[in-house]
Amino acid sequence: MKKLIKQTGTILFALILVGAITSCDATRNASNAQKGAVIGTASGAVIGAIIGNQVGSSKDNQVIGAVVGGVVGGTAGVLIGNRMDKQAQKIEEEIPGAQVERIDDAIVITFDEGSGVYFATNKYDLNEQSRTNLNKLSGVMKEYPDTNILVVGHTDSTGPYDFNMTLSKNRAEAVTNYLIGRGISSGRFTTTWYGPDRPTHDNSTVEGRAKNRRVNVAIVPNEKMIEDAKREAGEN
Repeated sequence: MKKLIKQTGTILFALILVGAITSCDATRNASNAQKGAVIGTASGAVIGAIIGNQVGSSKDNQVIGAVVGGVVGGTAGVLIGNRMDKQAQKIEEEIPGAQVERIDDAIVITFDEGSGVYFATNKYDLNEQSRTNLNKLSGVMKEYPDTNILVVGHTDSTGPYDFNMTLSKNRAEAVTNYLIGRGISSGRFTTTWYGPDRPTHDNSTVEGRAKNRRVNVAIVPNEKMIEDAKREAGEN
């Protein structure tokens, strides 16, 4: 655990407000609670983490951007960041194999063959280990209900294109439907898929292809969390 870097000015105020925050992988950069005090731009970094470097290149990306939204600034942003930091750390503790990142106001979870939720080759049914980890994730989602959830499916580039597109759709929907079945409101979810179109690693290598066969889950503050934070901060 590394102590987060303290910054001056507004960031110092944020530290006073939210207290000392220590870092696991999910909070390894300067605290997102701190960042919320000074950043007010659209959250393109979150989109990039989900679909690689092709941000804004398709209509679907605009859909993702609408779900992710922008980063809330001011004291309300500090409060939101602190809540999301705590949620990210809880997910890391519950699912140690998952890759959990805190990016702007969002939590981005990457599930691939080495990280908690995975599928047999050319299959989209959830195995026992995947269900166990999604059970844990659903528990955290219930504990923090004021969020929206984006599920995005991907494949590597091997095999027929249409097959991969359908496979990524089925895998993303399998994750969404399982979480809904665990009691998470369907209204919190947006589900989309890209097949092989959005690689984050080199498809010419075995390791890269394994990384590209993934499902991303992004958790973002919903309108209620944002309004509650603004009211608490006296910004309404």
